[in-house]
Amino acid sequence: MSVPDKIGRYRVLRRIGSGAFATVWLGADDALDASVAIKVLADNWSYHADLRERFEQEARIMRRTDSSSLVRVLDVGELSDGRPYLVMPYAAGGTLADRLVSGPLPVREALLVAADIASAVTVLHEAGVLHRDLKPSNVLFQPAPDRDRVLVADLGLAKALANASGFTIAAGTPGYMPPEQATPGGGLDIRADVYAIGATLYHMLTGNPPDRASRAGRGGRSLPRPSQVRTGIPSTVDDLVRRALHHDPRQRWPSAAAMAEELHRVIASIDRDTGRGRFVRQLARVVGVGVALIALLATAASSSTWPARSGWVRVDDVSGALSIAVPPSWAGELKDAGWDPVALRLPAGHAPGLVVAPDLTAWPDPASGIPGVFVGVSKALLAGGTAPALPSHISCVQQPDRTVNVGGNPARVRRWTSCGASVSFSEVVLSVPQRSYGVYLQIKQVGDADLTDELLAGLRMSNSLVPQAGRVASAYS
Repeated sequence: MSVPDKIGRYRVLRRIGSGAFATVWLGADDALDASVAIKVLADNWSYHADLRERFEQEARIMRRTDSSSLVRVLDVGELSDGRPYLVMPYAAGGTLADRLVSGPLPVREALLVAADIASAVTVLHEAGVLHRDLKPSNVLFQPAPDRDRVLVADLGLAKALANASGFTIAAGTPGYMPPEQATPGGGLDIRADVYAIGATLYHMLTGNPPDRASRAGRGGRSLPRPSQVRTGIPSTVDDLVRRALHHDPRQRWPSAAAMAEELHRVIASIDRDTGRGRFVRQLARVVGVGVALIALLATAASSSTWPARSGWVRVDDVSGALSIAVPPSWAGELKDAGWDPVALRLPAGHAPGLVVAPDLTAWPDPASGIPGVFVGVSKALLAGGTAPALPSHISCVQQPDRTVNVGGNPARVRRWTSCGASVSFSEVVLSVPQRSYGVYLQIKQVGDADLTDELLAGLRMSNSLVPQAGRVASAYS
């Protein structure tokens, strides 16, 4: 397949995916300096009225259900040969299917991804839309400093719930769709998507979708529990998955929202059992896990040698060499084990970093009213080096860039406001040439006050802070 030079006003870079009905190209929006994904209806289907309508309906649904947890539509158009196309933000973290090629995910990560999918599907259901084709290839990841953001994509089979009882053609992907969806004329409701979420979770936990696991099971009929396929999976996870995959819709979770709530309850239970999220009443530093506010206060009281703004709390990374002072209301949970600069499309590796917020599970969601700050160090962030790909908050209003002085070093501040619910973001890159590294901060704030400069003033890096070397495989496709 030849690569077109341009699609509409977008410069085409390469093909990133194709299916039976459409091809997706990676494009460059030179006017806005952004990467985009361009989905074009396949030529051999462009004159099929039903498929063309399905393609155009996908764009309408994406626009109507505009959400940070669903892939958004940025633009639509038509090629000179009449084929329609739609333009979406490019999710550089690839798909869940890509990640499952190397095997199942860690149990907690699988549950978190499933909870994110369920939350995204809840948005669809609340808008009166049934997805009908949830599967790993339709789950995308947008790189973020703390944890990649999950996006649900491909609404080509989505339908209005009001018409769900009138489907005359069986549509979906075997292995992920429930029994009633495989029967033409079978009535569907939101519990069909609940089954698909359960099937996707089963794949994340075991490495295989339920239909393949069932064929490999006893007599090819019984679906093994996840814990029978993989050791170390708690019985609560078994119960959750088996309920979602029940052949009788009445026995499943009644909604994606109810399943999301249960997923978070199970995650919290696992965290308590393994020590995550436990309230600590002594000075402690735990690598890469949540730390309660009282532990942060103890750290600030006993180890800080720098004054913070009156009443603010100082938190530091696992090495104790990187720290920042934050408002006490932000100091709820901490992850301090570092980061991978590949999130900004910089050379991959492991480097010092931390993120602190009242709730680290909700903080990455731009729509949540949860403030917090991420701080990460990288040699690649020095002025004149590789330009980092700072996140673009397309639902916000970008303010003019400005430069501030932080300890005698320049910091470039890009601020985004009007993100909804009084949320704003500051994307900051600070160059520290005398120490041969730079620092990246993402500051999420709620309310009218802008604390960016005060947070930067409370940033501290000791002479012992040396970014760690070592490359890791990139998750980008």
